[in-house]
This record gives sequence, C-alpha cells and structure tokens, in this order.
Amino acid sequence: MDAPLSGRRSSWDGDARTPPARGLLDRLVRTFRLPAYLLVVLVLYGIAALALGLALAPALWVLYRLGSAALAISWWLRWPALGAAAGLSFFVFGFTLLVVVPIFDRLLPTRIQPYKGGYFTLAVVPWFVHNGLFYLVRFTFLPFVTMTPFGLWFLKAMGMRIGQRAFINTEYISDPRLLTLGDDVALGGSVRIFAHYGGSGHLVIAPVTIGDGVTIGLGATVMGDVVVGPDATVLPHSVLLPGSRVGAGETWGGVPARPIPREEMDHLKTLIQGLRATG
Repeated sequence: MDAPLSGRRSSWDGDARTPPARGLLDRLVRTFRLPAYLLVVLVLYGIAALALGLALAPALWVLYRLGSAALAISWWLRWPALGAAAGLSFFVFGFTLLVVVPIFDRLLPTRIQPYKGGYFTLAVVPWFVHNGLFYLVRFTFLPFVTMTPFGLWFLKAMGMRIGQRAFINTEYISDPRLLTLGDDVALGGSVRIFAHYGGSGHLVIAPVTIGDGVTIGLGATVMGDVVVGPDATVLPHSVLLPGSRVGAGETWGGVPARPIPREEMDHLKTLIQGLRATG
C-alpha cells in the first residue's frame, strides 16, 4: 500500500447530495421513506429470527438430551448438571451462529459499495442488512471469541480483509466488508472502527484501510474514509475523523487526532519516565 500524505484531502470531502434514483424501486423508496424503512426493518427482523432459530436448533437439541439425562441422576447432582448442560448449549449456539450468519451474508444482497447521499435510498439497504446480520454476533457471542482464531475466521467470513499476524482485541466493529487490515496490525482493546459516518440527513459509506505494522491504541476510534499508512501509531483514546490520512511511520493522537511531532513524543516519554523515577 502506498504511504498516504498526511495533509491530503479525502475524495469524499465536499457536498453529500444524494445521487439520482436508479430505477422505479429506488424512486418508490425515496418517495415513501417511512413505510419503506419500516418494511426493511421488519424484513431484517424476520431474517434475524431465522438465523437465530437455526443457530438455536442444535443448542436446544444438546440441552434436551443432556437435560433429560441430568433429570435422571441424584438430586444433589441434578441442578449442577442442568447448569452445565445450559452452559454448553450456549456455546453450541454461539459457534453455530458464527457459521450461520456469514452464510446469510453471502446469500443476501449485502455487497456494500461506497456511497454518499441520503439515508432513504435503495443503495443503503445492503449496508443496513450487512450490519444487521453482523450485529447478531457482535452483541451476543463475538466477545467470547475475540482474540481467538474463531473470531478472526468470522471477521474474514464477513468480508473483512485481514493480513498475517493481525491482533484484534476488540468487538466494536461495523461494516467489516469495507475494512482492510495489513500484516502485523494491532487493534487495542475497545478500539472502535467503522466505515461510515453521517449527519444532517446524509450518510457516507467509505472504506477504511490500515497499513502493515500499524498500532491503534486502546479505546481509539477510526471512522469511515480513513487511511493509515504503514508502521504508523494512533495513541489510545484518539479519534481519527473522516478523511484522515496518516502517513507512514507517523504518530497521531488527540480528539480529533492530529500528527504529533517526534520531538513532542520524545518530550512526553521523558516526562513520563521522570514521573516514574520520582514516584
């Protein structure tokens, strides 16, 4: 990946007017915004219910079989055995959901494309459905497999491009199809990374690219339309606003994040070391 210049403007800067409608269905969505929105939400609820039901089926079978066996043993072992059966069933549900959701994501129209315009258009539906499916796992089971091969497999199955030896210690992810991480990238705990932003009735969906060897510190936020060059560092709890272009090897920090000169970083390190010495 070419190292971006830190002062370069994003191609997404400027007016966010909605592009022209594409066909009759798109015009109907724009004309009947609230009914169309309600319909999409209800359809997504139905899809989510089906996905959850399929993932629950083997878990319920395990609970039924083990629970029946537990009811036949001595009373002082019965309840611990039932509890263990319920716990095992939860993990069966979770791992099944890791497989079911990517299958749904591939079968449904979830191919997100970069977009700039109003919320109520047909072009936004794939983004809406993709994240709706992803959140079924993010808010249920993903925290249990973060930092494991199972979590990495799921993110890749949902379309996230992840390089070799990447370290992802966060489940606060959205829009995985538009996220690219290079080799040896480290995302610290509770990093928030997503490929969209919005305001004033407009939505922008734009990819995020993190280069090789980048470190994103604890609790930092990376918004849509951000490029981080190789070997760069984003300090903890910093916020990379849309359009940020972090150059190769640079250190950024703050809210909003800005380039921090090497002299300033050296001064901070000296100050911290001094505080440790006198503490």
